[in-house]
Amino acid sequence: MGAGAGSEPGRLFLPSLLFLLLRGAPAGGQLRYAVPEELEHGAFVANLGEDLGLDVSALSARRFRIVSRAGARQHLEVNLENGILFVNERIDREEVCEAGDSCLLHLQLLVESPLELYRVEVEVLDINDHAPTFPWQEFALEVAESALLGSRFPLESAHDPDVGSNSVHTYRLSPNPFFSLEVRARSDGSKFAELVLERGLDREHQRTHRLLLTALDGGSPARSGTARVLVTVLDANDNVPAFDQPSYGVSLPEDAPAGTLVIQLNATDLDEGPNGEIEYSFSGHAPPRARELFHVEPRSGQVLLKGPLDYERASLHELYVQAKDRGPSAVAVHCRVLVQLLDVNDNAPELTLTSVSTPVLEDAPPGTVIAVISVLDRDSGDNGRVSCEVGPDVPFELRSSFRNYYTLVTTRALDREAVAEYNVSITARDMGSPALLTRRALTVPVSDVNDNAPRFLQPSYSVYVMENNAPGASICSVSASDPDCQQNAYLSYSIADGHIRGMPVGTYVSINSDSGHMYALRSLDYEQIRSFQVQVQVQDAGFPPLSANVTVHVFVLDQNDNAPIIVSPTPRNGSVATELVPRSARPGYLVGTVSAVDADAGLNSHLSYQLLQATDFTLFSVAPDTGELRTLRSFLEQDAARQRLVVQVRDGGQPALSATVSLLLSVVETMPQTLSDFSEFSLPPDTASSSPFTLYLLVSLGSISFAFLLAILILTAVRCRGARRSLRGEGCSATRCRCCPGVRPTSDGLKTSNLTAQPPTGTGAAACLDGPVGGPPGYCYKVCLGPESAQSDFMFLRPCSPPRNNEKGPKKCSQLGQHLQMKQPNTDWLPPGTQRPALKRYGTGH
Repeated sequence: MGAGAGSEPGRLFLPSLLFLLLRGAPAGGQLRYAVPEELEHGAFVANLGEDLGLDVSALSARRFRIVSRAGARQHLEVNLENGILFVNERIDREEVCEAGDSCLLHLQLLVESPLELYRVEVEVLDINDHAPTFPWQEFALEVAESALLGSRFPLESAHDPDVGSNSVHTYRLSPNPFFSLEVRARSDGSKFAELVLERGLDREHQRTHRLLLTALDGGSPARSGTARVLVTVLDANDNVPAFDQPSYGVSLPEDAPAGTLVIQLNATDLDEGPNGEIEYSFSGHAPPRARELFHVEPRSGQVLLKGPLDYERASLHELYVQAKDRGPSAVAVHCRVLVQLLDVNDNAPELTLTSVSTPVLEDAPPGTVIAVISVLDRDSGDNGRVSCEVGPDVPFELRSSFRNYYTLVTTRALDREAVAEYNVSITARDMGSPALLTRRALTVPVSDVNDNAPRFLQPSYSVYVMENNAPGASICSVSASDPDCQQNAYLSYSIADGHIRGMPVGTYVSINSDSGHMYALRSLDYEQIRSFQVQVQVQDAGFPPLSANVTVHVFVLDQNDNAPIIVSPTPRNGSVATELVPRSARPGYLVGTVSAVDADAGLNSHLSYQLLQATDFTLFSVAPDTGELRTLRSFLEQDAARQRLVVQVRDGGQPALSATVSLLLSVVETMPQTLSDFSEFSLPPDTASSSPFTLYLLVSLGSISFAFLLAILILTAVRCRGARRSLRGEGCSATRCRCCPGVRPTSDGLKTSNLTAQPPTGTGAAACLDGPVGGPPGYCYKVCLGPESAQSDFMFLRPCSPPRNNEKGPKKCSQLGQHLQMKQPNTDWLPPGTQRPALKRYGTGH
């Protein structure tokens, strides 16, 4: 077999020109182009960006691409830089499309943001790249010498994979005097040749004839193939077989198994013996595909199915069968068998997720496209008609966009906190009987949006902190939750701006921004602050951030950290309080009341009084609750004239704290009109009661003391008048001295007030003591002593006036808070107003 002349496949100028002339324009919403086969890689096909009206610069960002089925060869590709469709790999039309005049490549183009789908058809144009070929290089043909003129003898047909004008166009026969060639066409348009006897044969004269048969296609330039024909002249067999009819038609389901009888052929021959025995076979006109699928029984004439049928590949098969007797010079006769295949629903729908946009935001509006789905069923009719549906109870639905293309969209608002992920079952079902279906599961995760504010686990928090806590100690922990996830659920705690007693709240407490643990930055004092509120804010890390607030109530618990303070009587410097008791006092006589305060609260400030030491425990008693000092019995002659008592005041805390005060009681016969002062030395108990000399001595000393005291009082009155003038001139304010007449310090001021525990020797000292509101009245004394009278047993009292701006020296009123801090007394346990201190005060020291 030879090949005719023609250009090489690489020479593509004329096919490319043909492609440019045949380019189609969009019609019905899709583009169609034509491209010759065998183009090299990179050959231009079309400018899709221009034809589709797309922005070429955004093709890459929008992920413009060709969507193809898995495993399919990518013959064409798109250049994202210029939008040009070009040849990606060489296209062999005969390989891509096995049969048919039209060969189309269906492209689905997808572009995102927004999602758009385009369909493009590219027709692959045939070029004359194949020459006709014969099945054999030499054919043997036997012709009886008795054959009549005009007898026809079919020859083997040539095969050309090209189509249209590039397929087999005609045949030529080498010149000879006996035979001519007649070219005929089949129903499908293909050509075959028959020898026509033009001159009688004489076997004795010439037994064989050698002819050259040439097949030419219609390409430009034409290609050709040749085969040799050996004609052998036989002796006469004057009867040929005859079929019942020249053409047969039969229908066969595509799922028929191998060995199925397709048709029973029958031919008859009037001759007898070998000349009448008929053999059946495929003629040379039968295509190779028919020989692969069907088989002809030589003796019986049965046409049997040999290979599997596929309606989707070819729905019609044309068979050419010849019948020839076994006699000499047998002549073959031919018939045509048309096998029409019946479609069977043997292909399940193919479901492909072309594009998936996941995860989806939970605030995506209804109608948001989640995925593009393509379905394909290779069957025909109802067997190839497909419907798609999604499973129940999911907020998604399928919408048909193009034929066999669906978009999966949302139907309602999503909530990630309710359902974080959806498993969507997509079912594609054809209309065949029985119907075939394909299911595909698609997981659609829902992306979180910061749509939930944090929430504290409690509407408010109450925290109880013992006073005197260590700075930096943890006092409580607040906790909040956020149903969002990831960054939207990351919580940060902070303390809102505010003030506590005029100070920023940040100086009292702090909070760990990650854990919510709160810490006290200072040691708390119940006597200064009993409770306060802190606003805690929690904020997530979403955009925009969401927050919530909660109030933390901090209650300071009292601790027994303050010992009782003796309010009255107040002892002198390093001495004791002194009181005169008449000897004639009866049992129950009120000598005086010991008063004390405790800055603590509750049981810690509940005070009890007891007599700790006494010269005679049978003579005096102290009321445990009120501190009243009373006589238990009448005085006897043998009782000492001086009774020394030590009274202890104890609070109810655990452990209990206490304070003591020493009292010196002098038993006298008669109570003097003026206060008397007794020295610290001890007198024998029998001296004061048994010797008249002692009485005379006492009267003398009292008279002298009274005269001296009167002189001191006159001098004091003169000086006090000057102090009042100074007070009127400069005024008196609580900030200068809390001992000013008519000025009552506030409870806050009392909390921070100080008492001078031990004033220096030889200097004037002021001691200010104010009771709380509703308690006993405050006392303010100023002790004025000269340098030479530091050891004097006599003193006088006057109101404490505020110092003048230019006043210095020993008479300056001492500022509160220098030595001893006195905290706020608790008013719950103060003695009643009727129990005023009855003991005389002779000292200014504690």
